[in-house]
Amino acid sequence: MSVFTPNRRGLLKSGALIGTGLAMPTIFTASSVAAYTNAPTGSGAILGFNVPQSGPYADEGADELRAYKLAVEHLNGGGDGGMMNTFSSKALTGNGILGNEVKYVTGDTQTKSDAARASAKSMIEKDGAVMITGGSSSGVAIAVQGLCQEAGVIFMAGLTHSNDTTGKDKKANGFRHFFNGYMSAAALAPVLKEMYGTDRVAYHLTADYTWGWTQQESIAAATEDMGWQTINNVLTPLATQDFSSYIAPVLNSGADILVLNHYGGNMINSLTAAVQFGLRDRQVNGKNFEIIVPLYSRLMAKGAGANVKGIFGSTNWHWSLTDAGSQAFVKSFGEAYGFPPSQAAHTVYCQTLLYADACERAGTFDPCGVVEALEGFDFDGLGNGPTHYRAGDHQCFKDVLVVKGKENPTSEFDLLEVVQVTPRAQVEYPVDHPMFAGGALGKCNSGA
Repeated sequence: MSVFTPNRRGLLKSGALIGTGLAMPTIFTASSVAAYTNAPTGSGAILGFNVPQSGPYADEGADELRAYKLAVEHLNGGGDGGMMNTFSSKALTGNGILGNEVKYVTGDTQTKSDAARASAKSMIEKDGAVMITGGSSSGVAIAVQGLCQEAGVIFMAGLTHSNDTTGKDKKANGFRHFFNGYMSAAALAPVLKEMYGTDRVAYHLTADYTWGWTQQESIAAATEDMGWQTINNVLTPLATQDFSSYIAPVLNSGADILVLNHYGGNMINSLTAAVQFGLRDRQVNGKNFEIIVPLYSRLMAKGAGANVKGIFGSTNWHWSLTDAGSQAFVKSFGEAYGFPPSQAAHTVYCQTLLYADACERAGTFDPCGVVEALEGFDFDGLGNGPTHYRAGDHQCFKDVLVVKGKENPTSEFDLLEVVQVTPRAQVEYPVDHPMFAGGALGKCNSGA
């Protein structure tokens, strides 16, 4: 009986395929059963890069694609090798993955879960992708992670910050290198307490999907623990562009803090509206009104311009870090594209190297071998210091950066400054923490 039968090979209409001599996807039949989905046949290993090329997170997707292409070049022995040279694991040699040239297909998630699943399904069934990676939305990441679990391929999550990705929606075939909402809140709260005190009234605007919900829950819990009051939490649709109707009620709410649980274009537009309404020039309850952006990126800061000055948030990585791994990546990326990489670019580059390294250490592309190689894996040299992939939920643990918008930037890229490197121990939590409860990791699926 057929276990996994891909359709006839074809290129993604929305994407591009690099290289020739592609491996045919594995077909499971009664007479010929392969060990796992889409086992490469020696002519190349196909990776699926599924990113938002349209929608509110398209800027992040564009930078992810740049980093993916750079990772492929380095894995195949081109360029300067980037973080392959600083990575503590020395399994990668620039000879592809297990001797297979690395090739790729791309797709557009449109920042929509249904579109992302359809794109990933096409990559797996038509193009023979042995691994899917990407996304700049937790809704997309969770949807594609579930699909990959069903199909029997590995999902190396890109930019996904919802607690649910490695919480109630975690899957054995999925791994996350990015931090999450709980970790942002744990890093930010002590800094906010020091800067703004314990007697504060916060009003939240929150993206209405899994990331926004869990980010808001996390930052509200952390700030309420130190004495803040959460006066309101208003959900905003992801497709919102004009936030005026959401900002206006803040003026007479009694709040003296606005927390923008928004990302990408949403954050740029909501912050711009807040500044236009004069919130940053107000005094409420005898205090200067403040705005907080819990999850920051350089691309968002660039889009919001001078509006980010002095505003605190957190980030997974920043190009100004001086460790050898970060600087190796910044150098490679800068030489290729003429500007520094974003945290999204850094995350997906790392995920591509980590997948390839796991295959090399396991001696196979079999998803269950890759899972075994990544679970409990400790490594260094990829820009975040000593890092651990926890076996219990496939969440990566590392230091978290607290940043704020620079008052006097020196260039269009020098917009954020790192004000604190929060030690990993401060942001760790048990697997059964209530914010992450409700789902079982399950067993790996090889598709066989």
